[in-house]
Amino acid sequence: MLGACDFNAMEQVFERATAVSDDPSKYSKVFSTGRRSYVRQFNELYYARLNELKPHVLTHAARRWGGKNITHTLKVLNVEADETTYIVGTVFIDSNKKPSTLDQVEKEHWISDPEISDGYRNGAEAVYLEDESGRIRLVGDVVDQSLLVSGIVAAMLGKETPDGSFEVADMCFAGMPPQTALASVAEDKYVAFVSGLSATVECPVTLEMQLLAEYLCGTLGPVSHRPLPAQIVQVVVAGDVLSLPTPPLGHTEDARANDRSAVSALVSTIDAYLADIAAAVPLALMPGAQDPADTSLPQQPIHPSMFAQCKQYSAFRSLSNPAFLEVDGHVLLGSSGQNVDDIARYVTYPNNGPADSPCELAAKSLQWRHIAPSAPDTLWCYPFSDRDPFILAQSPHVYFVGGQDLPDSGEARGSDGQHTTVVTVPKFSKTHCIVLLNLRNMKCTTVQFSATNV
Repeated sequence: MLGACDFNAMEQVFERATAVSDDPSKYSKVFSTGRRSYVRQFNELYYARLNELKPHVLTHAARRWGGKNITHTLKVLNVEADETTYIVGTVFIDSNKKPSTLDQVEKEHWISDPEISDGYRNGAEAVYLEDESGRIRLVGDVVDQSLLVSGIVAAMLGKETPDGSFEVADMCFAGMPPQTALASVAEDKYVAFVSGLSATVECPVTLEMQLLAEYLCGTLGPVSHRPLPAQIVQVVVAGDVLSLPTPPLGHTEDARANDRSAVSALVSTIDAYLADIAAAVPLALMPGAQDPADTSLPQQPIHPSMFAQCKQYSAFRSLSNPAFLEVDGHVLLGSSGQNVDDIARYVTYPNNGPADSPCELAAKSLQWRHIAPSAPDTLWCYPFSDRDPFILAQSPHVYFVGGQDLPDSGEARGSDGQHTTVVTVPKFSKTHCIVLLNLRNMKCTTVQFSATNV
């Protein structure tokens, strides 16, 4: 859990600490859509996912169930009755609570937005495992009590039932990918995670946002309060820097209804706000669900023309969502939160047990080796044909997720010694809180800003 931020009073002026960042082009192609074409079908993405993850799932299945005289059935439709075996495929959950694509296409004709389901699973849905041969229904207590998300590639151990279903006794996944050694940092250096500034036309820069900017720039409060801000070497804004007003429905001849000058003024104000921060400390900006960027994942970097002042600083970077970056040899993977929010809609709570936190869900996705398994079923994504960019080729040292209700931190551990620190970043507009990660010891603290005490 996160602790309170501790400031050590000192009576000297501190210089900004520095860190070595990666070449901006190093990870730029990982989540790039390239020249976009939407004529492809999503089945190509599912086949690419299954083909890439299946060998890793089989390796973990052999570790887990090897030596127990258990066979592997190559195709899900070749399972024989009364034989304990394991099969590998892609999980698919058939639920009437999932959003309808046709409804989403027709949304522009509605007067009000459709209701978004709080969850896709309620016990009445059917769970399947499918591969290129077909699909088989999964049943049993293990299925009912496990977190299963459409799109996960998994191995299921069990046997066929008389009605042709597959009763699951155990399951395993691809596991975390290899990880590079964590670089040693001798002194305290912090990465500051911010999310959900949600600047509005009515109030572009709130007092709490101004306090945040002054804190990050090292000008807030007396000198005794500035040692820690001076050790911040990277700021990451993980989505939803803006909260744009809803555009007018349809077309209208009233020029006032189509006047976007207020939005243009908002963008200019936020550009100046972020530029002030980028002038003092390296700043990386990721788009979110409310930002002027692609709706589908991976969201491409916000166009640099929107941040004319920011782009004058070499320390400013506009990233995709999700995105990789490196700071002093630490590999950071970040998301603005849409993927974890959608995973949460698949959570079931058997026997009214405790809910998985967003931090725990993010950690589980690392064990699946896939950070957005529900795309494209219930999460919009680009129709890749030859690869699935959400499959992890390496385990990050840090996985941060923006747009959450509360700050939290945890860890994910792999079977080969991988260790990832998982951080959830709260919406600043709701909590006025940011998260600081110390690269020296991988510990997290929070800093909260209150205008009532000013």
